[in-house]
Amino acid sequence: MSSIDLSTNYMGLKLDNPLVPSSSPLSRSIDSARRLEDAGASALVMYSLFEEELRNEEKMTARFLIHQTIGHPEAESFLPFDSCFQPGLDQYLEHLADLKNALNIPIIASLNGISLNGWVENGRLLEEAGADALELNVYYLDTDPYETNMDVENRYLELLRMLRHKVHVPIAMKLSPYFSALPRFIRELENEGADAVALFNRFYQPDMDIDTLQIIPQLHLSTSADALLAMRWIAILYGRVKLSMAATGGVHTAADVIKLLLAGADVTHLCATLLLHGPEQLTRIKAGLMSWMEQHEYASVKDMKGRLSQQFCADPESFERTNYLAVLDSYSSPPGMRR
Repeated sequence: MSSIDLSTNYMGLKLDNPLVPSSSPLSRSIDSARRLEDAGASALVMYSLFEEELRNEEKMTARFLIHQTIGHPEAESFLPFDSCFQPGLDQYLEHLADLKNALNIPIIASLNGISLNGWVENGRLLEEAGADALELNVYYLDTDPYETNMDVENRYLELLRMLRHKVHVPIAMKLSPYFSALPRFIRELENEGADAVALFNRFYQPDMDIDTLQIIPQLHLSTSADALLAMRWIAILYGRVKLSMAATGGVHTAADVIKLLLAGADVTHLCATLLLHGPEQLTRIKAGLMSWMEQHEYASVKDMKGRLSQQFCADPESFERTNYLAVLDSYSSPPGMRR
């Protein structure tokens, strides 16, 4: 096969291939961002802008730079004000502009808000700074036993509705898997103007120190097994929704990328594998994808996308409860162990 077309379309962005580094510290440096582009990244999702951090920064600024006192009113006019201080929002917007100037690939800004005004105002500023698209990292964990599933879903729909009226760039909603009727909810997001969904957001779980009796934060990087959840739901959704679908979480190898494309993903988001092996891992994954496509005589990503989705696979029920029963029946105990 002389030429393989890896191009794909993700929420209206025409990309050279389906490999997109997701939000991570690698996007904080222009140098590492360039390495990602040189290694084959077709777009880049920036690290997230957290409204909580901006609010805390405003409080600290007001306390230490604006309203500071020393107990002697006649001397307070001599207190220094750090004119070099740059707020976090300004830093993010400036870095976004720098990435746009340094790279030739689309830059997707990642936004994590806690208020409707924060989502809308910061989203508008990100668009003005040059973002090619927005990814809404909605990290909302419902803990109220009196809040219904509709209450939770309406939070997402309302912020999307308001933001859609203020910005014109494509919007991707990054979702968790914890929705009672995911296909219907995604259809509603599509109706409200979402251009894509990224499946799935990983909620990092806290741990407990049993010696100090403290709750401690823990970061466990994903494995390829984590990608199976997104693969399953993308395969179920393919052909049933019109918006773009990105797979995120657990994409480590060329095999992971191939499975997700066969399920119906438009792009795959990579993070942990790049943190572990460096930006050059993209080159290796891209080469593995092209080698597999050549061996299986696929001329383009378009030809292979969705070939093993529920709509087109030989056994559609394998994505549903039947698979649960088959997996249980297939288990066998290790040699020498009595059952």
